[in-house]
Order: sequence, then C-alpha cells, then structure tokens
Amino acid sequence: MKIITFLSDFGLKGGYVAQMKGVASGISDARLVDITHEITPHNIFEGAFVLRSVVPYFPMGGVHVAVVDPSVGTERKGIVVATRKHVFIGPDNGLLMPAAHFFGDFVVYEITNKKYMLSSLSNTFHGRDVFAPVAAHITNGVSFEEVGSRINDFVDLDFGCGRRKDNVVVGKVIHVDRFGNVVTNISSDIVLKDIGYNKKVKVLIGKNAIEVLFVRSYGFVKKGDALATIGSSDFFEIGVNQGNASKKLSVKEGDVVKVMFD
Repeated sequence: MKIITFLSDFGLKGGYVAQMKGVASGISDARLVDITHEITPHNIFEGAFVLRSVVPYFPMGGVHVAVVDPSVGTERKGIVVATRKHVFIGPDNGLLMPAAHFFGDFVVYEITNKKYMLSSLSNTFHGRDVFAPVAAHITNGVSFEEVGSRINDFVDLDFGCGRRKDNVVVGKVIHVDRFGNVVTNISSDIVLKDIGYNKKVKVLIGKNAIEVLFVRSYGFVKKGDALATIGSSDFFEIGVNQGNASKKLSVKEGDVVKVMFD
C-alpha cells in the first residue's frame, strides 16, 4: 500500500491542507493520511517530536510530508530524507531529523529538479508547490537522485538522550502535550533500572524541586496531584492528574531535568 502522510502547523480552517492533498492526489493514487495540522505555529521542535512519535506506527515504506516552515521563501533548502523504512520530505530546518535519527542510517537529498514541482511556484507555500508533488512522484517510483543531489550540509536536530552520572540522570524537556504533560528525553530503560512503580522520586525541573510518586499512569494519584510516569512515547514525563503540569511548574521545552535516585 502506498501512503503519503501530512503534518503541518496550517490548521484546518483554511484551504492549505486540502490544496496539498489535491496536488498529491492528482499525481499519485497513494492513500493520503493526516497526522495533524494543529502544531503550534512555527514550532519546529513540536512538529519534530510529533513526527518522530507517530511515524513508527505506520507501515514500512510510507512517504511523510512535514511542513512547519517559518523560513519559507528564503534560501533554506527543501529536502528528502531517505531511511531504510520511511521517507521524509519538507524544509531543511531540523523538522525531519529526529524521525530520521530514530530509524538509523539515512541519506539527505536537496530538492532541485523543477520537473517534480508545480509549474507555478509560489514564494510562500512550498508544502503545496514542492513537497506534496515531490512526495507523490516518489510514490510513483521516481528515484531520489532524480529529485536532487545528495547533501551533507543539512540542518540537524537531535533530541539527545538523558544521561546518568552517579545517582542523577540529566535530561531536558522535549515536548509539552495539549494536556500539559511534560515529556523529557530520558528513556524508560534508564529510569526503570532503579525506580519501581509507586515509589517517590526527586526531580529538579526548570526552577522547581519536587518529590512525586512514580506511577504507571495518571489515575494512580489524586486529582490535582503531580506525578512521574513513563508516557506512551516511552520517555519519562511529569504530569498532573486532570491538571496541567507545564503551567503548574512553569516549565517549557528545553528546560533541564534532573532525576535523583537514592
């Protein structure tokens, strides 16, 4: 099955998403799937996290168009990132790279061949005029080398990984979801080696020093209480049962997180 997915910060009130899908459907018979178009406007980091979190659940061979592109129309490149399992297409601003790193070895190509773009190319909507048609042509069998040349000077973005030193694991906030749950880059295996569920854990996060219960899910603490858990993306996160941890703790993406073990 051929699949093209779309992720953007365009929202659904206007016609931007429909235009991208209209272009793709006129070139390819691939199934068109929306990941989300509700990424916070211009938030490349958020878009990158969602893309990296979602794509592993798609069948191998998918082509994924992601457009969070505050520098559209400038000298920034458009790129195709080819991994062994999936293909990513979008602006060269780091948006595609955490997903690429997740799948391991990858090759990056700059999109330069106008044959695979729309004939009328706007300065402000490369999602429709460049990325969607290129994705459709690739599902039809056009090779990456026909789209453009391989490059090494792409913009990278890597969420990194929490690291343990003695009795402290140091990481950072990489995502705040719509519920206000604070997701870190500390993987589950680091935490679960030393902390059992229903045990208290000390956490330094942002400007806060808190002691919370480490639980399997949010409902294991009282409403309004803070907690620590392993979220669905397999990362250590801080939440508040039926509340907003990000607001309660004044935490944002990029803040340092330290988890202390006894």
